[in-house]
Amino acid sequence: MKADTPIHINHTGCHKAATVSRLKSALLSVLCTGLFLFTFHFAQAQGNAAARYEIDAKRMGVKPTDKDALPRSREFIRLDSTYYVGWMYEGIYKCDRSSDYLGYKNAIPALQKALALMEKDYGNVMRNMYSSIEYFAQNVPRYQDMFFIYNALKECYDNLEMPDQVIALLDKIDRYRFKKDYFGTYYHRAWTYHRNRFLTSANFPFLKNSVAENEKMAFEYCYKGLGFIGQHKAQNDLWFGPSQAESDKLTIFYYMAMLHCYNKNYDSSEYYYNVLAARGAVSWNNYGSMQAEIGNFSRAIEYYKRDQFKSFSHMLHEPFYFLPILSVYGGKTQEAIKTAQDIIQQNGSTPGFGWYNLALARSYMYDGQLDSAEHALNKAANFREIHIGTTLTQSQYNFTTNLLKVQLIDRKINQLKFLNKGWWYSPKALYQLASYTSEKLMTEYVTVNELAFNPERNRVVYDLFCSEATTTFDEAWFLMKDFSPSFFLKKYENYLATDKRENIQRYFSLFAAKFKYEQGKKDEALNDFHTLERSIMLDTANEKLFMGRLYEGLIKAGNKQDKANTALYSNALYETFPQLIPFSGITPALSISFSGDEDAVTKAVIKELKGCNIRFEEEPLSGIPTAVIRFTKKGTRYEAIVQVRSGNGKPMVRNNRLIFSKAENTGKELALRLFGKSGALEI
Repeated sequence: MKADTPIHINHTGCHKAATVSRLKSALLSVLCTGLFLFTFHFAQAQGNAAARYEIDAKRMGVKPTDKDALPRSREFIRLDSTYYVGWMYEGIYKCDRSSDYLGYKNAIPALQKALALMEKDYGNVMRNMYSSIEYFAQNVPRYQDMFFIYNALKECYDNLEMPDQVIALLDKIDRYRFKKDYFGTYYHRAWTYHRNRFLTSANFPFLKNSVAENEKMAFEYCYKGLGFIGQHKAQNDLWFGPSQAESDKLTIFYYMAMLHCYNKNYDSSEYYYNVLAARGAVSWNNYGSMQAEIGNFSRAIEYYKRDQFKSFSHMLHEPFYFLPILSVYGGKTQEAIKTAQDIIQQNGSTPGFGWYNLALARSYMYDGQLDSAEHALNKAANFREIHIGTTLTQSQYNFTTNLLKVQLIDRKINQLKFLNKGWWYSPKALYQLASYTSEKLMTEYVTVNELAFNPERNRVVYDLFCSEATTTFDEAWFLMKDFSPSFFLKKYENYLATDKRENIQRYFSLFAAKFKYEQGKKDEALNDFHTLERSIMLDTANEKLFMGRLYEGLIKAGNKQDKANTALYSNALYETFPQLIPFSGITPALSISFSGDEDAVTKAVIKELKGCNIRFEEEPLSGIPTAVIRFTKKGTRYEAIVQVRSGNGKPMVRNNRLIFSKAENTGKELALRLFGKSGALEI
């Protein structure tokens, strides 16, 4: 057994020798590999440095938004794909030229890569940016690049409804602990909470679970932003000048003015708007919306027009959506149509196209042009809108589209009855009526469900006027009138007791009276309508729709017991907003005469016209409108010229021309033209 030990020792010695030999070989191999890698990386670093120097030199003459930026971005990526500049140029170029969902989506990968590479190579630089003024000045070009990348990426996330990514991006910027908020991390958070206020943490984890809580967070970030400005004021005054803090505060005031308006703190909102206006930093568009919300319609129009032609590329120009609404309020339907048509023609199918078509549909509807309204509404419904630079969102877009559809179908029903005096015994009319009624019920069902799941319905619908609303007080009525009058009567009586907007009180009174009428309390409703008529002071130039609805209520509620005033109010309605009459369920009285050429076609046209739900008088009567229609035959075609004066002799329809070749539907079209409808020259 002892003989075995030397053998074991000898064997062990051999194993150790072999191991040392292998270690020496491995070490040599590692040293050689390391030397090779060091040489490779050194050469690569030298190559990268040369490539980056070349890229930096070549980018000097080309901005990321220039037309040559995209080919340059490809050249930069080819020279060094690990350098952020090429990806930055590609991403910013694509973002700047995006006008739809796909465009912004395609810009994101390049921007994300640019930001990652920037952070990898220059993260430490960014973290030390504010260590000294000399260091800041030396590295400010990189700082600017980070800002451009961040701004474009945030824009893409915003426009694609990705608020969680916006917040993550803001968190990333916060980690650098910059001492001046060029990136707007505080007010962008406030904006993001406000814009998504009606969502909850179930949608995006950063959100709270009610509109009020989200609004509170928006305010909180504004106040934190003001605190941040104060905290670093001394250093920033030294570096950037003594007025830098005031400039930064104005940016936050911009958002606070908007937030206070939405939260009905009108005195505070007015204060901030005045501060901004005094320093040339106000959004007249936003200020116009605030004035419209409190019922100062003339000032709203003035402020919207100041921003109407401000240049904004690839985004919604809000004045072109809201000015047509105010034109409709003032009974200027042709002006509303032209405003919407002009921006559609100018911008084409870029972001905002859907909103402008909704404005156009509304304008056509109040002018009595239901076919044109339906055409514009279908365009809007089939367009994928991108909501850029606005708090208006897709849910509001869908709701507005459906609510306008409800109103359109309601008008179709009333127009059918107006154009067919004997509709109730016409199988064709009854079938069409049943079809419209079924369609309206389905559309109302969809719209009411959207409303039921909207946590801010009280604010943007029931309040009647809200700067964040995209529907009108009149459209709200078309939705509410078919549901629970007693519930809404209590609601509007409560508004009368609690809402502090003096110029909006009359609208709540009007709705309360209308709901009394819907409940069958006609005498009470009539008294309320009379009280409104006698006591209100209003902007007669810009509140014709309100006046029209008031006269309509007086006519309906007093139709039997107040006959003496019915003709008076009918003429007042005609003078105020004649296009409402064919869709009101009222049978208007009209003195009419015909002149010019007479044959079988014109006789058939007159017969069809007299089959409409109008009480025609052959002789002029005091207090009712007087119409003259002159027919002229020109070859195989005819021209009808319509002239109408109100019961007080006021010219209402002047030389409204209509060219036709067949009698069918011409009389019905003329019936609508008698009440101010515009339309194509030729049927």
